[in-house]
Amino acid sequence: MAQLPLFIPVILGTPRQGRQSEAVAKFIVEQIGRREDIETELIDVRTLPIATDDAGEAIKDPGFAAQMERADGLIIVAPEYNHGYPGMLKHVLDTCLKEYIHKAVGICGVSAGSFGGTRVIQNLLPVMRELGLVTIFYDLNFSNVKTLFDESGQLLEPEPQIRRLDRFMQELIWMSSVLRYGRQEMQ
Repeated sequence: MAQLPLFIPVILGTPRQGRQSEAVAKFIVEQIGRREDIETELIDVRTLPIATDDAGEAIKDPGFAAQMERADGLIIVAPEYNHGYPGMLKHVLDTCLKEYIHKAVGICGVSAGSFGGTRVIQNLLPVMRELGLVTIFYDLNFSNVKTLFDESGQLLEPEPQIRRLDRFMQELIWMSSVLRYGRQEMQ
């Protein structure tokens, strides 16, 4: 029996103006959108109608919650801000809980510096576990992001990034598939 494509949305985790991580998120969506075994879409925290006068599930957006419920896995594109993750990303992620349980997540760190968002990934790992997400074993890093893309957001040398993304996706697809099978069979 043919398996339905995995649904793996990409969450762009910062609302800041001039964000370099937007080009990274669009590159990822474009690349995995070419695959027949995956459905994807870009979820931009900047455009989500999430209230800031409360927190957690009290401000859950039904559209975002439905996307997370449907998702088999997630990709989070997070820039590193002073060794940490964007507050709005955490605020948005905290609006769901049960929707994440036993789903895979891959984290893509973005940095203007040479470490490629390594510290944002390190800081997000315990958050992912607390939310019930299962992190994959391979991270994706975009170092010196200002030098990787041209003014129109196109990668200057796409091949190395495509190879790294393929390796990342192999792990995410495997984990998402296994967890989807588990969720379907163990309920």
